[in-house]
Amino acid sequence: MNAQDPASLPHLGVDAAEAAAALITAVGFPRMPGRVMMALIAAPAEGYTAAELADRLGVSPAAVSGAVRYLQTLHVVHRVSRADQRRDHYLIVEDTWYGMMTNNSPVYERLAAHIDTIGAEHTEDPVAHNRATEMAEFFRYMAHRMPELIDEWESYRAERRLAE
Repeated sequence: MNAQDPASLPHLGVDAAEAAAALITAVGFPRMPGRVMMALIAAPAEGYTAAELADRLGVSPAAVSGAVRYLQTLHVVHRVSRADQRRDHYLIVEDTWYGMMTNNSPVYERLAAHIDTIGAEHTEDPVAHNRATEMAEFFRYMAHRMPELIDEWESYRAERRLAE
């Protein structure tokens, strides 16, 4: 199998979604919302109902309900009601990661200020003080770079779309 050639890869379906969910869980994202989110990335255009998600993931409808509720608070998924169907469908929000990163950019600067306060309260402990200073610098860097990264992403995406 040639890893460079997507056509040579096995069917990705649930296995790839589960692997991706496991990765984001490993970095702190809640497990069931991660599984639901990855299943919705692979969903057909009309999305999935809660029952379809439960069946696809082999979990209870209650587990799906809790995960969807969590993802809705993050504005990652939305519910779509259709007059011709009894059940709502869930869809991944377009540009979900882009939106999350854009919306959270101001948080980095505020977080840095709070961490500065923690560092200032621990000047007698150089390890704690330096740890706080380093972390605050990182978040300030992220606050500075995030708008630039978003601009770069938009340019990159526009170029790719023109090339298609």
